[in-house]
Amino acid sequence: MEPVLIDPLLKIMDQLRDPEMGCDWDKVQTFETIAPYTIEEAYEVADAIKRGDLDALKDELGDLLLQVVFHSKIASDGGHFSFENVVAGICEKMERRHPHIFGEDKNSPGWEALKADERANSGATSALDGVAVALPALLRAQKIQKRAARVGFDWPDIGPVKAKLLEELHEVESAETQEQIHEEIGDLLFSTVNLARHYGVDSEQALADATRKFTTRFQNVEKKAKDPLETMPLDEMETLWQSVKSEE
Repeated sequence: MEPVLIDPLLKIMDQLRDPEMGCDWDKVQTFETIAPYTIEEAYEVADAIKRGDLDALKDELGDLLLQVVFHSKIASDGGHFSFENVVAGICEKMERRHPHIFGEDKNSPGWEALKADERANSGATSALDGVAVALPALLRAQKIQKRAARVGFDWPDIGPVKAKLLEELHEVESAETQEQIHEEIGDLLFSTVNLARHYGVDSEQALADATRKFTTRFQNVEKKAKDPLETMPLDEMETLWQSVKSEE
């Protein structure tokens, strides 16, 4: 099997961004305008994996690769870096972080330790530096908590974590203004992420699974209902809900 080359895709992007003959839409895009598409494509890759649809995964990986090429082309047009620089950079990083595979050091301290050394040498002033602000809120909270835990800022067992969650729930109930409610619910969610972390559960994935489960059950309730849900009493909808659950 011949190796797949990236050159045809790079040439397509060059044509799309050509100042005179290129696509009017592609020519005016920036990092900022393309970023939402990049995030969307990454989620579509994850969705294809979750559904076990390998044909869709192939297509979505292509779409995600296009995003990398697009950002690299925008950077190249601005004189910042090229796609080749991106590839060279990630190759160098992977080899540096795996000295036990690509080097002579067979007693490497491990991926996380090497990343920590990189952060220390990068001029970072906080253990929390480098956690992307644009991450989904649950995922970012989880990463922030893990970073804090690495330096010992964490409860030693799950007991205080549960107590903190109940404390935050009580503070939500005690809040009087909308602003206070907003703040306390944020604290409650942050504490919930902490509880999940102590149980070894990925909060982002857990919520995604719970939302998917609710969606399936709700749609089955709609199918079972003889009348539109808007016209049904809540107790009848609850009966249908329990019926759907029992059939799973």
